[in-house]
Formats: sequence, C-alpha cells, structure tokens
Amino acid sequence: MIIGFDAKRAVQNSTGLGNYSRYVIDVLLRSCSENSYKLYAPKEKRNAKLFGILQGRENVAMCYPLSYVMRKLSSLWRLWFVCDDLKRDGVQIYHGLSNELPLCIGKCKGLRSVVTVHDLIFRKLPHCYNFIDRHIYDFKFRRACEIADVIVAVSECTKRDIVKEYNISPDKIKVIYQGCDDVFRERCSGAQLEVVRDKYSLPRRFILSVGSIEERKNALAIVKAMAELPEELSLVLVGRRTAYSKRLKRYAADAGLSGRVHVLHNVEHADLPAVYQMSETFVYPSFYEGFGIPVLEALVSGVPVVAASGSCLEETGGSGSLYVSPYDVHALAEAIKSTFDKATRESMVRAGLEHARKFESGRVGQALCELYESLLV
Repeated sequence: MIIGFDAKRAVQNSTGLGNYSRYVIDVLLRSCSENSYKLYAPKEKRNAKLFGILQGRENVAMCYPLSYVMRKLSSLWRLWFVCDDLKRDGVQIYHGLSNELPLCIGKCKGLRSVVTVHDLIFRKLPHCYNFIDRHIYDFKFRRACEIADVIVAVSECTKRDIVKEYNISPDKIKVIYQGCDDVFRERCSGAQLEVVRDKYSLPRRFILSVGSIEERKNALAIVKAMAELPEELSLVLVGRRTAYSKRLKRYAADAGLSGRVHVLHNVEHADLPAVYQMSETFVYPSFYEGFGIPVLEALVSGVPVVAASGSCLEETGGSGSLYVSPYDVHALAEAIKSTFDKATRESMVRAGLEHARKFESGRVGQALCELYESLLV
C-alpha cells in the first residue's frame, strides 16, 4: 500500500499532536514495513525527533509543495491543492493525524481517507478557548468527520463525543488507542536519576504532574491539596508556561506553599523518564481529556496514578488507578495519601503495568495496518 499522512504536526509540533503523529509514523515503519509512506508537510523544517525516526528508512519520503506559489500559499496547499500531489504520487489512503482532512479529499477518485480525532474538548469546555479558534476547530473537525471514510478515535470517550456532538454513525468510528514512547518503559540507573535530579534541582520526595499548565488541566487542585499532604512532600509540575502558571505561583505564595511547588517549563524529553521514575505518585486532575497520554507514561514508568473522573482517564489509567472528582480537593488529597501505603502502592504499580500492555506499540501498529487493509478490500 501507499499511505499518505498529513505530517504538519509531525514536523512543526514538539509535543501533543506532534508526538502522536511521530508515534504513528514510527510504529507503522516498524510494524508494517512492506508499505510505502509519504509525509506531506506544508513547510520544510528540520525536526530532530522525526528525522531520527526516518533515518535509514527507504520506504518513507517527505513531500512538500513543489511550486513557488504553493510554497508561499502553504496553508492553502494543505487545505486544498495537496490532492493534486496525492494523485500524482499514487497514494491510496490519506490519513489526517490531527483532527482534519483536506477539503478536496472527497473529490479524489479512488483515494480513501482516515482522520484521527483526539478530542472535542473545545465543545465540552468552550470557556477554555477563544471564540475564533473554537469555531475554526468546530468547522474543521466536523467536516473531517463527515467526509472521512473512517474516523479513528483515540478512546471510547472520544468516540461517544463524536457520535453525540456531530451525529456521526458509531459504525464509522474505530477506536485505536494511542501509545507512548517506548523510552518510558526503560528503567533508569541510579546514576542517571541523580544526574536528572541535580539538573533540575528536584526535591527528594515529590508527586508529579505533566502537561500544559493551563486551566483545563486543573493543576491548581493539586496545589490546594498540598496543604493536606505531609510537609516533606513537594509537587513538581512539568509543562508549557502559560498565564495559568502565574496564577498557580500566586496561590502557592499566598498559601505559604511556594517552597513545595516546583514548576518546570523546559524539561528535555530524554530526561522525562527519570523524572517520572523518581516521583512517588502521578496526579492528573484534568477536567476533560481525549486520552491523557501522561497517565500512560506514568503507568509504564511504574508509578501509581491518581486522576480525575468524568472523561477518558479511567480508560487510560485502568482499574488499578484511583479516580476522584476534579472539583473535590479533599478527596484528591486523600487519594494521594493512600498511595503512600506500601501494599497499596505495589498493587497499583502491578495493575498499572499490566493495563499498559493494551497500549503497546506493536498492537497499535497492527490495528492501524488492519484498518488500512480493510479500506482497500
């Protein structure tokens, strides 16, 4: 098969949708190497993570706008004129990895299309998005769901949201869970842990939360819960700097918690496994998620997870993790404290590692290959 991908995020984004796009490309190159893969990106930009995946592979090629005009109008090329390139290159299936498809895709005779939808959070929590972005997302996501031959949802929760919000038949939607980078499954040596601890001045005992530090992720609930947790315990927040992070710091200062709350904005990806493995508990009280990949990263790192109820996190975290309302700070603190019990902790870690097997790269790659093959029968 000749499979084309929307590779904009794989090239331009260092986290989030970029990580998912690179992950899919990587697992397919390893699981289904007999296919040819073409990655369509509107602009040339060297991405070290992506090019590390592609290095030495002969069955994959980067594809950019060819003409001067299309290079100048690269957004229009991705939205419409990329279809000319798909036909020229003999692409049989085009997969939009980040919630959207070219508007022309339905006019490409013989070309089948797949779109991955990660979440519809902008409809669930509209106050977290500005008016223009919310309506642009809504148009693109809805249109992609309508014109795609198959929709890949990253969780059953996202599938339910697509059916409810866009009136799409559930028969058109295939749930294929995403996985995480296999680097999180590797155990760090004691020396490696200490190097990372010193590099980021990490405290000896800490609970951890990873993700963009924004209102939707609800990190303020963890900061508030710190008042009920042992004084020798700290909180480490790892994520992109936002205005919300300033709000957290102000609250921590007013509550006398500044010395126990550490906000890190520039942790290198290669150092993250060590940060996870040094933490005592991973805490993720997000109001809403489509999958919640940091929860999976914590599970495979052998760390107990406390997460919020109400979206997809029970799917990601499994029955061995603990769940509380994102609005109940006291329940959050009590759940975190329960993970310090040795027997409880060991049970949670065992259950988490077993549950995480559902998301192994080989399973994800095989599921995607079977989906593609079903479209060409």
